[in-house]
Amino acid sequence: MPTSPAPSALSLHDGRPFFEKALAYGLQHGLIDAAKLEAINTEAPKGIVQIARYFGSEYLRPELEKARERIVNLVSLYLENSSNGDLHQAAQSLQEHSFLSRSKGGSDMLKRLIAMPESSHFGMSGIADAQTPLLALWSLRSHTEYLAELARRSKIEQAIEAALWLVRPFALDAGDLEEAGADAESVIRTGLLVHTLAPRSTEWPNAVAFEKMVLAWRRKKAAPALGLPAALPEALQDVAESLRAGVQTDLARLLDASQPVRPLLRATSAFRSRYFLVEDPLAEVDHYHHALEEDEPPQPPSRTWLQLTQDHDDEPSLLTLFLCLAAGAPRKTLLTEKTAASLVRKIRKTGLQPELATAFIDSHAPGAYRDDYRRMWHGFVQESERTLRSDLDYQLHDALALLRRECNVAA
Repeated sequence: MPTSPAPSALSLHDGRPFFEKALAYGLQHGLIDAAKLEAINTEAPKGIVQIARYFGSEYLRPELEKARERIVNLVSLYLENSSNGDLHQAAQSLQEHSFLSRSKGGSDMLKRLIAMPESSHFGMSGIADAQTPLLALWSLRSHTEYLAELARRSKIEQAIEAALWLVRPFALDAGDLEEAGADAESVIRTGLLVHTLAPRSTEWPNAVAFEKMVLAWRRKKAAPALGLPAALPEALQDVAESLRAGVQTDLARLLDASQPVRPLLRATSAFRSRYFLVEDPLAEVDHYHHALEEDEPPQPPSRTWLQLTQDHDDEPSLLTLFLCLAAGAPRKTLLTEKTAASLVRKIRKTGLQPELATAFIDSHAPGAYRDDYRRMWHGFVQESERTLRSDLDYQLHDALALLRRECNVAA
């Protein structure tokens, strides 16, 4: 006779606030006496009225109900956080301290959280006037949500501190980074590159200076080891290390002599957006004119080039146009998700003729940039053609991800 399966064990979920669980535990185990219980019953209504007044009005019943929920949650947040979820320790805390002090402890926790930077973009740390509505919001959140937000903001705070540490030797500060609209991650990436390519540099580079750094290493025909600055404080090493692999990949691309440097450093390029370079328009203009003096006068772009590019000279837009030309598809500088998928299917059905785009560049592109555009296009084809033509990517996931990353695909 077959045996019936053993009944699965059921686990009971205790959904009570942590304060209520700690209070019940303390009463059950004799950790909280009658005098303390009476004191809590006396203090709690006062605290509820104070909270209702702070966030609205103590004269409205819905405000008082919400305030009761808030004070219980604030006490729960403090007890659970300070005791690491230990009911015995939390009950002792209730016995030894006033109820309102535990509520204030929870409120102080949230105020410190709200004061932490919410974004790694300099200048977006928050507005003082927003503290009250944010406190109203967080005073009803769970301890789990608090810990998740604390972890997120702690990482942002570390990134900002690491960025400020890296720019300090270059006479830059938070005000400079805020004015430039920089984010901490882009500053860290650039700092790692500058530390590797020009460790003795005393000025944070603009695009021209950065290009010279890269070209100097290309002439050495050796790839430097990308490491963290030896003096970087230990507390800031994790955030820098988390970005190092991506910077290492970008460094290999920068030192690839077959790829032009200048298109990568244009203000509109995807590569440039990941790095923080000091804006110096005069230096870039002087560099451009100097290049013109050394070479023959460049030929202007043809009317066809102007018509098809629609004055877009950023890398994603140009690669989109070149790819359409090579695939024999309608010539666009911007693709929708639908047209991008159709383009991939066409490439897999009829193939790709990169020489068509190369011929277009040679015939119509501005003379000063033809070599750069040609190298950019050939590099894209070498890296991308296999993915674009792969029959193994049935759902087009890899191909579309590539186009979103390298070309101009509307979200």
